[in-house]
Amino acid sequence: MKLLIFLVLIAHGFYAQDMPDIVKHLDGITVYDIAGDGKNIWVATNGNGIYSYSISKKEWSNYSSANRQLQIDFFYSIDANDKYVWAGSTDGFFILDKKQNKWTKRKFAKGGQLSNWIRSVKYDKYDDVVWIGRFKYLTKYDIKMKRFYDYDLTMNHDEKSNTIKVIELDGDSLVWFGTENGLHKYDKSRGIDDGGTVQYYNNRLNYFNGEGEDISISGLIFEQNFVWIGLDEFKTKINPMFNIGGLYKYDRRNEWLRFDQHQGFRGNGIFDIERTGNYLWASCYQFGSDTKDIYGRGIALINIMTEEIIILDSKQIPDTVLKMYFDGASMWLASVDGLYQIDLTNPLVNGFHN
Repeated sequence: MKLLIFLVLIAHGFYAQDMPDIVKHLDGITVYDIAGDGKNIWVATNGNGIYSYSISKKEWSNYSSANRQLQIDFFYSIDANDKYVWAGSTDGFFILDKKQNKWTKRKFAKGGQLSNWIRSVKYDKYDDVVWIGRFKYLTKYDIKMKRFYDYDLTMNHDEKSNTIKVIELDGDSLVWFGTENGLHKYDKSRGIDDGGTVQYYNNRLNYFNGEGEDISISGLIFEQNFVWIGLDEFKTKINPMFNIGGLYKYDRRNEWLRFDQHQGFRGNGIFDIERTGNYLWASCYQFGSDTKDIYGRGIALINIMTEEIIILDSKQIPDTVLKMYFDGASMWLASVDGLYQIDLTNPLVNGFHN
């Protein structure tokens, strides 16, 4: 009950003294992705290179062309462990060896220049590999062998099923790849090229309830019995059912439950989703069918037990949140004008992640 009361307060912006600490970092910088290695927060930016934040020292460091640490400054995705940082740029894949404090760059020949736009990077600690989602093709990087393996995930001659946007691990045996027109589930017990190891979900065969013309995946979160899937919104007056957006709860068998503006969201587009305890955070937006602009619509919290929705209405939180990352103590929000840190260790809000 105390948590519910607090959520009502934060949703309506009351009692500032009871709000969790919200700190803004990197003011004026557009942040595209966030990752952590247990000691540092790593940030990919649009035009300012890579930033790292020491949690213990509370200090920022920058890698960019301005200090000659990197060749380019436009990065889209990032992940890290205790030894390396992997970053996806608009012009290839970058690896930081922390011990040597040196970056190396890899460009891919297969697929042409667009294939070097790296839109997602995910470290797989179970197999010690990095999955690399490119505008065209999926790549696996074997860290120990320092070898790259390319895979074509095209389904039914649809090139958009091979444009990798989101990569997430589902336990130690499954990895999911979200694309511009569907979702691949890969069983790692056998090679990805072996028959039957990859299952594909689009809006055919009543997946996603058969809703919309296409589905573009923007976020994935896993529970034991459910998969939460965020979708992009893109529709026009001429084609109002192209990408209808929404957040789906899939029971891993047959049931697809959709959350959107009808349930209380302020926009049907989903930038990203993240989880803290029994709460799912969904960053929403609305696609303007007339202007073709994207309008941030804040964050909705969904209680995964009761499916109750609460909108975070604090003026301290930006309307446009491109990515979210929970480090176990703070929720980090990537926006077009900086990085926001919400301290969730406040005893009043420990229900968010306990």
